[in-house]
Amino acid sequence: MDQHVRSMEHKPRQYQMLSKMIAQTANSTASEFPQINPDICIVNYYTNFGKLGLHQDKDESESSLTKGLPFISISIGDTAEFLFGNTRDKDQATKINLESGDVLILGGESRLLFHGVSHVKTDTAPSWLKEETGIRPGRINLTFRQY
Repeated sequence: MDQHVRSMEHKPRQYQMLSKMIAQTANSTASEFPQINPDICIVNYYTNFGKLGLHQDKDESESSLTKGLPFISISIGDTAEFLFGNTRDKDQATKINLESGDVLILGGESRLLFHGVSHVKTDTAPSWLKEETGIRPGRINLTFRQY
């Protein structure tokens, strides 16, 4: 997995608007999520053999974590088997597939769940995405956070 962290100060305005819109939509359906104003975007690229062990995202400020500010994750490309749970034990984790275009939000009480990617399912990206963008095999994940 390649990981790049960039300040949202230089991000395209569309990404900021998209992440705010997603947060507002989540708030309208699940009011337990505190409002977020993302200022960090983490981009992960997973090859077809990529994975990420169970971990907690807790590099943000203590204030952000105490408030349970959510992070927003957007999947692009191949499907990933995503794990999450209250422990680092992958055998006890819940498994779901995150397909291209799926959005995952962890906030409030779920903010510090352990989560990770067990594997990427090869050749599962939508054919239109491959044709229109020439995207490489694998998965791109955009994670928006507020420091």
